[in-house]
Amino acid sequence: MTIISLTPGLLYILSGLFSYFLKGKLQKLFIISVPIIAFFQLLSLKSSDSYIVSFLMSNINLLRVDNLSLVFGYVFVISSFAGFLYGIGTAKKAEYSSALIYIGSALSVVFARDLITLYIFWEFMALSSVFLVLLKRTERSRKASLRYLMVHIFGGLILLSGIMIHIHNTGSIAFGRFSIESVSTWLMLIGVLVNAAALPFSSWLPDAYSESTIMGGVILSAYTSKTAVYALLRGFAGWDILIWLGLGMAIYGVIYALLENDIRRILGYGIINQVGFMVCAAGIGTPLAIAAATGHAFCHIVYKALLWMSAGAVIKSTGKSKFTDLGGLYHKMPLTFSLTLIGALTIGAPLTTAFTSKAMILQSVQYQKLFWPWFLLQISSAGIFFNLGVKYPFLIFFGKDRNLSASESNKPMLLGMTILAFLCIYLGCFPQKLYTLLPYSTQVLKS
Repeated sequence: MTIISLTPGLLYILSGLFSYFLKGKLQKLFIISVPIIAFFQLLSLKSSDSYIVSFLMSNINLLRVDNLSLVFGYVFVISSFAGFLYGIGTAKKAEYSSALIYIGSALSVVFARDLITLYIFWEFMALSSVFLVLLKRTERSRKASLRYLMVHIFGGLILLSGIMIHIHNTGSIAFGRFSIESVSTWLMLIGVLVNAAALPFSSWLPDAYSESTIMGGVILSAYTSKTAVYALLRGFAGWDILIWLGLGMAIYGVIYALLENDIRRILGYGIINQVGFMVCAAGIGTPLAIAAATGHAFCHIVYKALLWMSAGAVIKSTGKSKFTDLGGLYHKMPLTFSLTLIGALTIGAPLTTAFTSKAMILQSVQYQKLFWPWFLLQISSAGIFFNLGVKYPFLIFFGKDRNLSASESNKPMLLGMTILAFLCIYLGCFPQKLYTLLPYSTQVLKS
């Protein structure tokens, strides 16, 4: 079996195991090459492709290629390339190995054609990601990683219970649109919502991500919750309860971000808020809503990873993570500030990625004549723009000057941030480049 014959997910997972035995520049060169190979793999995939494996007297299929899986695949690979570049100067060997296995598991979930494949890699994703928190090697990260693991074990068991009952009742392992009447599908939905950080399971995300390693926070911000969004769009689109759960997440994220003093925890609450938009769109379930949620997941991964990079750069330079300990850094970290500003403005400014994708979600809600969901999403959109578009960059770079000893981010960090900043602007100015990749792209372009 050659590398190119592997699925993108398996390529990452096997590379993660192999990379641990490499050292120095050779390891870094190998790590950077994995997303490049995976990207060309994605370009070569066709809708007729499959990857069937015999497992437990069943044939499971690790590869389903359509617009929904490909969009998530592209952004997962692109963000990993930028994240690995960013981490070259700070990440340790075990971080890269864990990150590769984690990303490979997330890719395997979005390309899974059946529930058995979905569950196997869902659990690999949980187990490998916990090390990105644990490897910070502090008492707080140890406790946070334990809580993170317990939450995801709980969610995984609920998901497994639903899958087993579903297979027993239907005899089918297919992963597709589920009926709302079945107890088994409700259990699967709960298991997925745990990973989405939906209420009442939201607190694990800011708790764990803020205690991760510097590169680990960037990687974590992109995958677990977005993989859950993918599962909702694939299996539960049109379930009305998701509209209200999404609204709850959007409002919850705004309120707690407003009260937060830690620069990475506020970004964690921002993830909950924006994933709430995607969950709400999944609940709408129309072609436009599904395309909008998919597009917003793509855009959110790009700009939120950029903001996590900026937070990591500030923490590495100053050793501080509280707004009340930071301020006046714009003249000491001018390039980091400029790139941070692009990520911050992307949340709501015209000609940036999230502005276009979020508008699609609001439009899909408006088309269904759902006034209160539309109104509350508008309010939460303004609130999160204040928290992350104004409060976050202002208090770090223009707040009271604390006379901190700080210096500009290193070149790999700046390069990783620059790649994502470019995408924020490019896709905002030319959104058709993204629209053509989305599910129901023809209907999106006509809307």
